[in-house]
Amino acid sequence: MKHSRRAFIRQGSIAGAGLLLSGQGFSAKSYKRIIGANDRVRVGVVGFSDRHRASHMPCFLNHCKEMNFEIVAVSDIWKQRREEGAAMWKAKMDRPVNAFRNNEEMYGKQIVDAVFISTADFQHALHTIEAVKAGCDAYVEKPFAESMEDNRAALKAVKASGKIVQIGSQRRSGANYHAANDFIRSGKFGPITMVELTWNVNQPGRWRRPDLLKVLKEEDTDWKRFIMNRPFEPFDPRLYLEYRLFWPYSSGLPGQWMSHQIDTVHWFTGLKHPRSVVANGGIYQWKDGRRNWDTILAAFDYGPLDDPSKGFQVTFASRMHNGEERPSEIYYSNGGELNLITNKISSKGGLTQKMAAAMGMQANLLPDIDLPNKEKAVAAANTGGDVLTSNHVRNWMECVRSRKQPNAPVEAGYSHSIANIMTTAAAHTGNKATFDESTQEVMVNGKVFKY
Repeated sequence: MKHSRRAFIRQGSIAGAGLLLSGQGFSAKSYKRIIGANDRVRVGVVGFSDRHRASHMPCFLNHCKEMNFEIVAVSDIWKQRREEGAAMWKAKMDRPVNAFRNNEEMYGKQIVDAVFISTADFQHALHTIEAVKAGCDAYVEKPFAESMEDNRAALKAVKASGKIVQIGSQRRSGANYHAANDFIRSGKFGPITMVELTWNVNQPGRWRRPDLLKVLKEEDTDWKRFIMNRPFEPFDPRLYLEYRLFWPYSSGLPGQWMSHQIDTVHWFTGLKHPRSVVANGGIYQWKDGRRNWDTILAAFDYGPLDDPSKGFQVTFASRMHNGEERPSEIYYSNGGELNLITNKISSKGGLTQKMAAAMGMQANLLPDIDLPNKEKAVAAANTGGDVLTSNHVRNWMECVRSRKQPNAPVEAGYSHSIANIMTTAAAHTGNKATFDESTQEVMVNGKVFKY
């Protein structure tokens, strides 16, 4: 082909030709019939993190040969991880992999067409802006943004660029979640009356990096590049390596775990964000200097903005001092429940004939249905290689080829970030957080919430 891969991507000719994506994805044979499909997609790694090493890497390797993708560069501001990443990918790709001190260096060489972004939580949106402005598609880990300023800027940049951005909300690539979405949207479930989300662990070492803390030296990294647009603090290896425990580098439990689960609420209902959020909690067990809570309970009001008489409540509860890490998502209606742990739709709790008769009503009971359950979500971020994430990475690759929107487009990240930021605002102020639709700002007591 005379045209370069970049020109092919810009033209979006596959999508224009009406190519259909099946639920199973493209076969290797079908790719041979696509103009430009044999052009190799060169991928860079932005942040050689635990998440990337343990999850992105095996999932990418599941599909890269068939899809003709390759890793060509690793960008990391910490010398140790930069060198580790380049060496590991060199061994996997069986070819040299460039190591860059920062993203500016990598993009300046114009050798990457797409990137994985798995840096610190607060950096995701900002690194997405850098990527799309450099002409790259991106697979971006959640949470997408930890402030509305970053959230709005990243959404605007992605939409203006036309680049393919997949948010790392891998539930959107699970057959059971697609079946749940179809059932709820069909109307057979009835109006949602409540959703209960929980995620509990008993792990004193979760998000701690005691061994690495001894290794990281300020001279081996770029502290100013790390903190980006956050208020300046002196170099602290805990903030760098254990950022999930420290606001404003992470919201902790909401950004890490709730962002996955609240995304399904937005997906199944078409609602973009809560109407209001209240939250309570604290650091009850792990008094190790962290700023972010180890226990939280948040309650959300969801429904049409123009009709307060319609809606439902969502609760998110999470604790880090007792639990076996079986994330629970249960949707309730008057007729029963949809349980995404058991992957069953059932009449449990539904309106029985006995209870209905007293009011001259008819029973309202859902049928018993088993959802597809071949793609169980792996809860721990670093267990890697799970089917859901593998499906999700493949879907991104397919969409880089087809120029169709992926399962978790940038709007999904924008929406879950609104819910996260509202939760943070409620937790930090002790007051109800709302959302101003006209300004796209999170509000508390009539004032814009700022970190």
